[in-house]
Amino acid sequence: MKKVTSRWIPHQLNDEQKQERLRLCRENLAKFRDGSWRLCDIITGDETWIYHRQIHQKLTNKTWIGEGESPRIIARRRKFERKNLFSIFFKSNGPVLIHAVDNDETIDHDYYIENCLKPVVKEIRKQRKSNEEGINIIPHPPYSPDLEPCDYWVNDYIKQNLTDQPDEKSLARGVSKLIKNIPEEELKKLLTNY
Repeated sequence: MKKVTSRWIPHQLNDEQKQERLRLCRENLAKFRDGSWRLCDIITGDETWIYHRQIHQKLTNKTWIGEGESPRIIARRRKFERKNLFSIFFKSNGPVLIHAVDNDETIDHDYYIENCLKPVVKEIRKQRKSNEEGINIIPHPPYSPDLEPCDYWVNDYIKQNLTDQPDEKSLARGVSKLIKNIPEEELKKLLTNY
């Protein structure tokens, strides 16, 4: 018997990219160890498409098969299945921004700044005692989604736990409720492994 599943990777790293990834990870880790950065100050985020109709995710499709047996068949989504784009930002104590993009919106540089980055910065300033502190951007190696908590945990968590939603508003409410109910200790553990 063997367990089978596939894992999508966006890019095969070349030697130079691997070295840059290692360098950035070591630099970031050193800043945490020397106290320059604190876990509670990290805000991470990403975008993800979330479907209104939920089907089994790749992680739940793992199955044990015997020699000569075929894996079970899972139906694909229809070509134009209803979905919405979400931008989700969070830190170790919970969500900072959950933004559902309206279906008729075009996402470009200006939209992203106005509807995602500015609200995140506003929330950061609201939570801080002093507006004097700057915002540091943690360098992130290219093509490394396994270092991004949204890519390897939060997005999957949402998609695995969300139920079918009839419209955009109920989908936004469902996503928001799921994220707000993630226990703080899970988020801290997630960011600690980051």
